[in-house]
Amino acid sequence: MTALNVDNITLSIDGATIVDRVMLAVQLGEFVGLVGPNGSGKSSLLRAIYRVLKPQAGLTTTDGDDVWAMSARDAARRTAVMAQEAHAEFDFTVRELVMTGRTPHKDMFDRDSREDHAIVDAGLAQAGVAHLAERHFATLSGGEKQRVLLARALAQQAKFLVLDEPTNHLDIRYQLELLSLVRSLRTTAIAALHDLNLAARYCDRIVVMKGGRVLAAGMPSNVLTTEIIRDAFGVLAIVKQDADGLSISFTTVESAGG
Repeated sequence: MTALNVDNITLSIDGATIVDRVMLAVQLGEFVGLVGPNGSGKSSLLRAIYRVLKPQAGLTTTDGDDVWAMSARDAARRTAVMAQEAHAEFDFTVRELVMTGRTPHKDMFDRDSREDHAIVDAGLAQAGVAHLAERHFATLSGGEKQRVLLARALAQQAKFLVLDEPTNHLDIRYQLELLSLVRSLRTTAIAALHDLNLAARYCDRIVVMKGGRVLAAGMPSNVLTTEIIRDAFGVLAIVKQDADGLSISFTTVESAGG
């Protein structure tokens, strides 16, 4: 079953085409990674999916419904977003911040219910941050903050999770912890990622973007090839497959003789 369908999306900003006739689908329970060089359109495509940037053409649907025809509240019930670590510090405790994930499910003057608290507790536990519940968000490390933001997304109880460069600026330990956690949840998800090895390790399928278009899409072993990586990134990749999966190392095209 298709959870997300992007059909011929085109997005332009200040006259420049950023996303050019992109088509992709994410199946129920699938974790799809978007990779590509800076400026390839990964994050812009995600922002069109989670209703920050409105495309000039094309259609995006979740469970068959046009995301731009929904109210903001209904869209938030379908899709939760976890972006890069916010620069602005929240003046909230961790529990208070995670509770904001319940907002799409409540009317303006509704109080937090017993059910809300139970769902928040479950999100904190799933993300491994229950012990931080009374800490202020601003006092946490980068990895802790990202796990708290994931807990908020889980408390939102959306069917679909968008991760917009969630591992940016994180130490490798926290990158591994975060993506391993997302993978273990088996939530339908799409993520923009910089590290090809992480994408190969954790994603069911990978979409490679270049110049606002989809260059290749498929299983990691079929997409993260020497030829496709060279075309997308302009580097020569040494790709090895073993029992643990793909392993990719790099050398510049120039030093490789062309």
